[in-house]
Formats: sequence, C-alpha cells, structure tokens
Amino acid sequence: MAESLLFSIAESVLGKIASPALQEAVAIYSVEDQIRELRETLTAIKSVVSDAEAQQAKSDRLQVWLDRLQHVFYDAEDVLDELECEVLRKQVISRYGGIKGKVRRFFSLSNPLMFRAKISHEIKEIQERLSRISTQKDQFDLNVQSVDNGVAHTRSQEMTYSFINKSDVVGRDIDKKKIIEMLMRPGDKNLSVIPIVGIGGLGKTTLAKLVYNDDSVKEQFELRLWVSVPKDFDLKKIIEGIIKDATSQSLSNLDIQQLQTRLQETIKVKKYLLVLDDVWSNDRRRWKELRDLLSVGASESKIIVTTRSSEVASIMGTHQAHKLESLSREDSMVLFKKWAFDEKEKEPRPKLIEIGNDIVKQSQGLPLLVIILGSLLRTKDEEKYWAYVRDSKTWGLVEVEKDIRPVLKLSYDDLPSHLKQCFPILSLLPRGEKLESARLTWLWMALGLISSTRERLAPEDVGVEYVKELWRRSLIQDVEEWDSELVFEVHDLVNSLATSVGQNYCSIVDLHTLEISEGVRYISIATASLEAISNYDGVSPFLRKKTSKRLRAIIFQYIVGDGVISRKFARTCISKCKHLRILDLSYGSFEELPSSICNLKQLRSLDLQENKRLKKLPYTICELQSLLCLDLSGCSELGKLPKNMERLVNLRYLYLTTKQKSLQESGIQYLENLQELGLDTCENLQVLFEGTCRLTCLRKLAIRHCGRLTSLPFKELISLEWLTIISCPLMLIPEIKSSFPSHLRVLSITNFEQVMELLQCLDESACILESFCIYDCPSFTAIPEWLPNHTRLREIRLFQCPNLSSMPQRIRSLTALKELRIEQCGELSKRCEPLTGEDWHKIAHIPRIQLDSIKIQWTDV
Repeated sequence: MAESLLFSIAESVLGKIASPALQEAVAIYSVEDQIRELRETLTAIKSVVSDAEAQQAKSDRLQVWLDRLQHVFYDAEDVLDELECEVLRKQVISRYGGIKGKVRRFFSLSNPLMFRAKISHEIKEIQERLSRISTQKDQFDLNVQSVDNGVAHTRSQEMTYSFINKSDVVGRDIDKKKIIEMLMRPGDKNLSVIPIVGIGGLGKTTLAKLVYNDDSVKEQFELRLWVSVPKDFDLKKIIEGIIKDATSQSLSNLDIQQLQTRLQETIKVKKYLLVLDDVWSNDRRRWKELRDLLSVGASESKIIVTTRSSEVASIMGTHQAHKLESLSREDSMVLFKKWAFDEKEKEPRPKLIEIGNDIVKQSQGLPLLVIILGSLLRTKDEEKYWAYVRDSKTWGLVEVEKDIRPVLKLSYDDLPSHLKQCFPILSLLPRGEKLESARLTWLWMALGLISSTRERLAPEDVGVEYVKELWRRSLIQDVEEWDSELVFEVHDLVNSLATSVGQNYCSIVDLHTLEISEGVRYISIATASLEAISNYDGVSPFLRKKTSKRLRAIIFQYIVGDGVISRKFARTCISKCKHLRILDLSYGSFEELPSSICNLKQLRSLDLQENKRLKKLPYTICELQSLLCLDLSGCSELGKLPKNMERLVNLRYLYLTTKQKSLQESGIQYLENLQELGLDTCENLQVLFEGTCRLTCLRKLAIRHCGRLTSLPFKELISLEWLTIISCPLMLIPEIKSSFPSHLRVLSITNFEQVMELLQCLDESACILESFCIYDCPSFTAIPEWLPNHTRLREIRLFQCPNLSSMPQRIRSLTALKELRIEQCGELSKRCEPLTGEDWHKIAHIPRIQLDSIKIQWTDV
C-alpha cells in the first residue's frame, strides 16, 4: 500500500520535532526528555498505521482506534506549534523590543516559568494519550510496514495532463447528433427545453459542451449562453450568470428587479441557446419564474438542461429527456487506451490489454472513471499493480451513483503522502466554481501542509507543483493559465471523494449549525444568503460549544451578507478557537478588529478584505509573528496602519487599501520575507520606498489606482518576477528605466496611458518573460519589436487595445509560445483571422489561439 493519511500526518509531526526551530525551542524550555519520549512513541505507532488504515473496514474497533489516533496527532501538532511560536515571539522581542503599552504580568504565559510549566504539562498529557493508544495497537495484530512495502507505492514519473477537447471525447457522436436535431427543429410558442439526464461522471456536461460548440449550432443561434446553476436554484445568481455570459459585465450590485429588467433587455427578440448546467433543485415555482423571464426571446430559442434527477427533467423539460447512457465497452476501451498507454506505444503488452479490458468492464462505462483509472495506470508497467486495481474489492460496490467514490478512492490512495493531506482541502471550496491555484496554495501553506524539504523552491512554487500533480492525475479539470496562474475546476465526483476522505476533520457547516464533531479541525461556512441569516444573532451556535476549541480554519465559501461577520462574530472566533491558522473575516461589518486578535499566536492567514467599515487595526496585530497572509484589500475606510508592522517577520502576502498618506510610518518596507504585495488606492506610494527598503524577497507587486506615483522602487526589488499595473496615471517613466527589474517573468498592464514608455524599459532586460498581458490600453499602438527576444514566452493576451495594427514578424520564432488571446483589438484582430488574415502565417504555429472569444485552434499542451 502507498503511505496512508495517518502515516503522512505522523511524518509531519516527526518532521516538526526534528526541525531546527523546534529543537531550539526544546532546548530553551528544557523539555528534551518529554520530546524524546514523544518521538519514540510516534515512531512506533507510525510503523503500523498504514496496515491499520488498510484493515479498518473490517473492524469498527479499529476505526475508533484510528479516529482517536488522528485526534492526538493533531493535538500534538498544536502543542508543538505553540512551543515554536513562543520562541519566535521571544526572538522578535529580542530584536525589536517589547511593544509600547503592553503590560506583562508574572502569571501570564509570557513569563518563561509559567509557559514552561504549561507546555511541559501539555506534552506530558499528549505522551500519556499516545502511550495508551500505542498499547492498544497490539490487540489488532497489525503488521509493521515500511513505506516501500506493497504495490501501490507512488512513483515520481510524470503522468499525462488531462485536458478536455473534442479529440478527447469518445463515443458521444450519436448523442450529439440527437441533441442537435432537437435544437434544429422549429419551435412552438413555448420555450423549448431539452433535458440531458444521467448520473454524475457520465458526461452530461461534456455532451452539452460538444453541442454548444458545434459549428452548425453557432450559426443557428444569435446568442449562446452558459450558466452553472446553483444547487438551491438561486434566481438572482442564475440571472447574474446569464447576463455576465452575454455581456461580460458583473452586476452583483443590482437588486433582483433591476436584474430581471436587464435580463429581458439582453435577450429580447433574440434567438438564443441557453445551457443550464447541473440543475439539482425540483422547485417548480422558481423554475416557472425563470422560464417566464426567459420567454421574451425569439420563439426559436432553446434551453439545454443537464441534471442527475429525472424529476428535475420532468419539471423543466418540454421534450422527452435525453437519457445519457454509459459508454459501450468498445468506446470505453478506446478512451482507456488514450489515458493508460503512451501514444508512441504501438502495441501495448497483451497481458496489460487483457487486464485493462477487465478494468474497463467493471468501470461500467463511466467516462470520468475510465479517464482517472487510465491516468492512474499510465506509468505502471507491473502486471501485479494492474491486477491489484482490477481485483480491488471496491469494484464490487459500483452499482449506483453513491458507490462511485470507493472506486475514485483508488486515485487518492495512489497520491504521495504530502498530497494526501492537501487533497481533502478541496472539499472546503465552493463546488462548481473556477478555483485559482494561488488561493489553494495559500490555504495549504497556512495549514502547514506544504513540505519545506524541496530545495531552491519557495513554498508558493511547491504549492503550484502540488496543483499540477493533481492535474496530471486527472483530479482537477478544465485547467487554464491566466496571467501565469492556474485556474481550474473540480468535478463533483472528485469533490465528493475529497469530502469522503476528509470527513473526520473537514466539515461544511452553515450559520445555524448547532455543533461540530470533536475531531473537526477545518470548517467551511457555505450558507450566506439573506434567508439563512434572517434568524442569525451574530454568532453561530457551534462556535459556543467546546468542540470549536480545536478548530484550525474558519472559511466562508461565498460573499456574505451585511451583518454576518460582525465584531461579535470575530471576538467569539478569537476567544473560542485558540489554535486557528486561518480566519476568514472578509466582507465584515465592523469598524475595528478586536485587540484580542493577538491571542491567536498560531494564526497564519487573516482575511479582512472588502470590509467597507473597517477604520482601524489594533496595535496588537503586530504580535502575530506566525502570520503569513494579511488581506486588507477593499477596506476603503481603513486609516492609519499600526506602527511596528515589521514585527510580522513571517508575513509573505500583503494586500492593502488604505487612506494613510504615508505608509512609511507603518514599517511595511522592512518586511524582509514579503513575497507578494498588492497596493490599491494608496496615495504617495513612492514615500513607502524612500530611505531604507528591505523588500528584497518581493516576487510579486500589484499596483492599482495608486495616484501621485512618480516612480517605482525597482532598484530595491531585486527579486521581482511578477508586475501588475492597473490604472496608475501619474507614473514618471524616465526615472525607472535604468532600474527596471531584470528577472521579470510576468507583466500585466491594464488601463495605463504610458504603456508604450513603460515597455521601452524592458528593451534591455533579461529575456526571460513568460507571460505578456495588456488590457484596455488604447495608447498601446505597437507590439514591441523586442518581444520575440523573450524565447521563454508562453502566453500573450491582448484585450481591448484597438490601435494595434500588426504582429511582429519574428513572433514565429517563439516556439515556447502556447497560448495567444486577442480580444477587441481592431485591425490586429482582422489581420489574425485564420487563413485570410495577413498575420495568420505568423501565429499559426501557436497551439491555442482565441480570437474575439472564439477558439480558433485549441489543442492540448
């Protein structure tokens, strides 16, 4: 077997014990003996946990034993983290002195004697609990295993990427033809609705996409719209989605009446095709309201609905539902071979083909399972491993939709240990939405799930590698790069798998949840509608219970309504959940963050973005020495920042909106470990970088709506790789040309009048640019002739630059260029049209080309 989840957690705890920072803390507080005993007990237990997890389905007692063990492992991590944090606090005080006005009392935990007594007691308690659990393991007759035992050990060999395009779809030609025939039939006075019904993973959405992107369908409909339907059939969100898809405008600030009017204006008398994807709700009333609004379009308009429910299809459909069947054995095998075997392998080994046929037979024709299992086996040459997958007992459970997860779990079991802890975090994020690799990476970092053993790679880069590994294993899909950031989706089945494997410690709750189980460490609050908060008193009931004291993460899945995240809510989170690593207070409605925030010594991520009432941060926020991420973007009323911000010695990510006229007083220019800095609507920005500036580790800088900007601090920012400039009208270009960053990989410029002058500064820089993106810049009149010198360039995006007239001739030399997107660029758009455009021959070699929202060519890269 591959390393189990508990094995990886035990490895994590033992790794922390062995870390130099913890060893220093152990020496300072003289707890060497306790830590040695703890390490020995952990090592003994670790040797049997993989076998225990493999056998847990056979024994309820063994399952209870494993649950108890997991709780103790997490409690041990909390104690060790607390010890590490205290040493870090002492180091900061030694370097910067105590904070003025902070009174230390003898009986407070800041007294070394009191803290030593407390931490020694806590370690002893953990050791006693572990010893009892270790003694009990003997009654289960568990085998001692090394990591290398078993056939399911994960290799480091790379696996192929998963990318959905027409060539990847097998066996759906007849289904596609039937749906298109229904679309082409003359409509009657009533709006035609065509349901596609099938279980999850069968390919309903894939079929809808095939139809939606068919050339004959494009010619038939004036407007094509795609909306992923919320599970509760929230009418406002659906209407917003339709309008946004039609106009590219986000109208979340409008009320439902205004949205209805705008929707009808958008589709009135137009012949449209609307796909309502993944409908769950059987609420007839809400569907009738939406249908009535949509009826103002042309009578030939059509709607495609994808759903798992035949009841939903009956309620919504005007045609007989198209019931999507499983793939035939032959088509399943063709699809399996695409993913399981290298295309260069002309004749795969007959024995593997034979075993593969058995696996395909048991997959029951579910395309997602075929793809995932094909990817799982792609790098496995051993017949015994293929036989292990074929003979797995989980196959016997595949009969109905709820039984798909045991099969999918084979892909989870094959994950390397570091991803086993990361993967369940996907369950905390919104279903069916585009997710960003940066956000997921920051969650993993804040929860301590990013391994620091990789040399020469920053944790952020390791996190991106983790995401790419999930991509290679087909556990995420629809992956795209946007300004060199990965954007992706998680299939429902995979999300269900993440929920299943993380159910003991990850939980989705709502504002009215009464209680969470004792083992839950991470919660995601999913309900944030006005209906949900009608009886909300400011604090969720589960936060008042003892079980909340072990929480490490409180996250909101959606933008919350006004009054949900009040000062009372924040104060309760701080007082009840002492071990929090992540605290999401975004879109809050309080004027001042409670000063007790300093009690969250282990806090690593604090999200306060878009709090339009926040005016002040307490000076005690500077005591959060473990803080990695602080998001204050959109806090338009925020005044003066606290002094001593440089005491946040681990801060790596800071996004800031403030009225403060001189940021220099806050000390953020001394944040030596800062990796990413975003400044929005900050006046006198250049003052921040006057005098001594220590932002030598800064890799990403985003400047937005920052007036009075007369220079950029490139001379000091020697590590800068990523620059985003949005609407900064007063930059003085000559002063920065000589110091423009020489290692820039990503450049993104939006609505910037002096774009041509700024680009001149890149003429003499190192040619290592990978992403070049210009948005909404009428003054951008010519693509720089030096751009083809950047031979690593992978992505070019040119949006709303109407005065561009041609592509440089040498663009053909950019062999690494994988993607070109041109939107509303006037003459340039015409010149890049396929075959007939004068510049087409310059760009035809690029695998992915999108021109004015149309994917001209889009192949797997």
